Amino acid sequence: MYYNRHIESDVRNGLLHNPVTAIIGPRQCGKSTLAKYILSETEKDTLFLDLEKPGDLQKLENAEWFLSKMKDKLICLDEIQRKPELFPLIRSLVDEWQGNGHFLILGSANRDLIRQSSESLAGRISYKELTPFLYSEIKEDFPLEEYLVKGGFPRSLLQKDEQISLEWRQDFITTFLERDLLQWSGFSTETMRKLWQMTAHLNGQTAHYSLLASSLSVSSPTIKNYIELLSSTFMLQLLPPYLTNMKKRIVKAPKIYLNDTGIANALLGIGSFEALTGHPSVGPAWETLVLSNLKGHYPRAGYYFYRTSHGAELDIIMENHGKRIAIECKTGTTPSLTRGNHNAIQDIKPAKMLIVAPVETGWPVKPGIDVVNPEELFQQLDMLFS
Repeated sequence: MYYNRHIESDVRNGLLHNPVTAIIGPRQCGKSTLAKYILSETEKDTLFLDLEKPGDLQKLENAEWFLSKMKDKLICLDEIQRKPELFPLIRSLVDEWQGNGHFLILGSANRDLIRQSSESLAGRISYKELTPFLYSEIKEDFPLEEYLVKGGFPRSLLQKDEQISLEWRQDFITTFLERDLLQWSGFSTETMRKLWQMTAHLNGQTAHYSLLASSLSVSSPTIKNYIELLSSTFMLQLLPPYLTNMKKRIVKAPKIYLNDTGIANALLGIGSFEALTGHPSVGPAWETLVLSNLKGHYPRAGYYFYRTSHGAELDIIMENHGKRIAIECKTGTTPSLTRGNHNAIQDIKPAKMLIVAPVETGWPVKPGIDVVNPEELFQQLDMLFS
């Protein structure tokens, strides 16, 4: 069964207005499925090559000759990072052919590596980032609790058996460590696994590199490099602090979040909603779900957190279309704001304060402050940004 993806219209728009469109994102998040669906509906003839298949690689042994004969087709190259030497050829071909919608390229290794490799395509390429499933894409078929436990990777979420879903995610982690990261030298698989597990325990907390380094008996620069690698390969994200001009002592270390709740749960050995609700990670998992879905829906917005040494704090500050929105994540069904939350609201004066909780239906707390469920969150944000 195919689920419509939120970025589908953005990809189509990219093909309409650019010679090359790139879909980037983690391995196994659905890039190939999305690309094949778009190709199946285009009016042009299409060509799909998977650069991890020996047979498809064979076709590109003389890539210039082969691709030059495909001028009138929409050419899709999956796992483009396997042959970065194709980028100058692609630039030459699209300049010769003129027009838009010639290449759709897919990459999963490293967003920075792909962008660096494709510098020759500057002004000719549009990047679209695909995440694991957003809740809005699958909410008709999956309860929120199942999505929170299994995360959004299709092979994890679509697996009916919880144990098999957990095993798939654990295998994904092992494959990522022992295969996908092999292209980068100077890192230890064992240290990376330990660090990744530690970040799962520290999910939603500020990142103190020196403490992590001490725990793993490595240097702080090593920890920073490892975290940057996990970030650039779509496995985790760093949420920067919201820095204002006010004379406040603001926490300046970023907060660290894993990108997918299912992967975080697998690193912690959590395979069921019952196990998650009895674990200290349930709150951070809820924050991860909210933040990852926000970034999937509004990828061009700015995201921050706010915390001062005096206890004023808010989970997420979102800036988009000139508006500042404050978002607090609560796992209780009768959520309320703390004094620290109210102090933070006074400090930053958001246009709206939204408390996201797993409730059936939200309600207004007072003017400018509403409790919402995830679906209502995006309804409100769409109205605010329209």
